[in-house]
Amino acid sequence: MSKQAKSVDAKPSNIIPSDAKIKFKKRRREKQLNRSIAGNTLLFALMIFCGVFMALPLVMIINNCLKPLDELFQYPPKLFVRNPTLENFTDLFVLMNDTWVPFSRYILNTIIITVGGMVGHVICASLAAYPLAKHKFPGKDILFSMVVLSMMFSWTVTQIPQYMIISWLGINNTYLALILPAWSFGMGLYLMKQFMEQLPDSLMESARLDGANELTIFWKIVMPNVKPAWLTLAIFQFQQMWANTGALFLRDEQLKPLQFSLQQITAGGAARAGAAAAVTFLIAAVPIIFFLICQRNVLETMTTSGMKD
Repeated sequence: MSKQAKSVDAKPSNIIPSDAKIKFKKRRREKQLNRSIAGNTLLFALMIFCGVFMALPLVMIINNCLKPLDELFQYPPKLFVRNPTLENFTDLFVLMNDTWVPFSRYILNTIIITVGGMVGHVICASLAAYPLAKHKFPGKDILFSMVVLSMMFSWTVTQIPQYMIISWLGINNTYLALILPAWSFGMGLYLMKQFMEQLPDSLMESARLDGANELTIFWKIVMPNVKPAWLTLAIFQFQQMWANTGALFLRDEQLKPLQFSLQQITAGGAARAGAAAAVTFLIAAVPIIFFLICQRNVLETMTTSGMKD
């Protein structure tokens, strides 16, 4: 065999491109023809405008917490601080030390309520979504329709029935009064069910042939593959639990979360305007930091196109 023949056999793709490569190059040329410099410039300008518009509240919160009192009450208000100071945080720290319940107690209560509600909701929503997504049983469609229907009602509508149920269970004025209702939000179940439906059934069938039970399939196959979905759900639930004041169910001061304490501090009128600005910054900062940590998984959840056999 000649050297020319060997070179042809070694690299056939360089001489005769495959049909897939031809189609890919054709689509690429069509996409390039449809795009223009003016169109890209307009698109980027629109995205920058929307980004700046959405970032304005956050920029204002950061600047307000650094403004002295004379700038906070300035009219018309200025967006950016001119004489930055940390006196607002100093005043807030002094007010926190004046409370008869240690401030660390409020932080501990918030951690217990937030983590308990977030983790419990992710687990309960995932466990309920798995049979709805990957199993067939009588009444499946009716149950899922009830979940979707429950999302139409605001929390205010169910506030009285929820309070009655909590009272009947005898868990009023406890952490469970805030944690247990967080486990039953329909949005989490809906999100997990829709995401689990994208998993190929062949994954579960292969595991069953190897002798795995349903619980093993759920924890070792389903949950790792839907990690972006339950991390996104954790972010949403964290934000909701972080903002919960517990005023409806908690009466003892030792059980109340950080949000309730901060609201009491900011209720002092104009004299505490600086401390109120610092409180607003702290309330917004923690969920934003948690979101930034899990941002990649949120984007993966929103942009995923699903898995196929």
